[in-house]
Amino acid sequence: MREKIKELLEKVRSGQISVEEAIDTLKILPYQDLSFAKIDHLRVLIKGFPEVIFAQGKTSDQVISIMLHLLKVNNRVIATRASLETFEKLKNFIPDAIYFEEARIIAVLRKEVEKRGKVVVACAGTADLPIAEEASVTAEIMGSYVERIYDVGVAGLHRLIDQLDKFYSANVVVVVAGMEGALPSVIGGIIAKPIIAVPTSIGYGANFNGLSALLTMLNSCVPGIAVVNIDNGFGAGYLANMINLMVEGR
Repeated sequence: MREKIKELLEKVRSGQISVEEAIDTLKILPYQDLSFAKIDHLRVLIKGFPEVIFAQGKTSDQVISIMLHLLKVNNRVIATRASLETFEKLKNFIPDAIYFEEARIIAVLRKEVEKRGKVVVACAGTADLPIAEEASVTAEIMGSYVERIYDVGVAGLHRLIDQLDKFYSANVVVVVAGMEGALPSVIGGIIAKPIIAVPTSIGYGANFNGLSALLTMLNSCVPGIAVVNIDNGFGAGYLANMINLMVEGR
């Protein structure tokens, strides 16, 4: 977006376009009203990354339309919770789109971004991988180097202890867990890094679709743990990237 505005101003200065033409172009920058969606073009200037499309609940045609409009002024665009069916239809309109199947993320990445710092994403069990991958892929696309440490739940702490050096070298740690949700507290009691805890809906009946894990994480006695909503890997990855890049000075 910054590049787009700069290019526009350069054209005005060189006389390629008039001031009036530039104003007409700038009118679409705050947001575009597509009737079914209002696309926030200022998001990239405020947050450093374009508006992210939440594909769940939207039709394939709506996702495609929003993404096409975002790509007019951005070189990195993602859609989360996207189905393979939506991706296959979208590929007909955006051939360079890619699909991270486990994370359920569609991405168009037209500019290489240097990965900086280090985010560790850990999960308790293999069943938590879709949410962990949503966090990992989100942070990677937004500019963080991510190291994955999967299947290190509290039922076998020796698996976690073997990986501690990787946690010590991170700027921020995302911990994904279902069942009773104890893993963030265990890791938080060992390392002095900010932790973003992600409860998942994985578990038997009394797990209440992630509610028990959420309450465990919210009630942790370990300081330095923040908690996002159930299954919100995207929110965790987004926040982890922000913290990581702040540590790195960007």
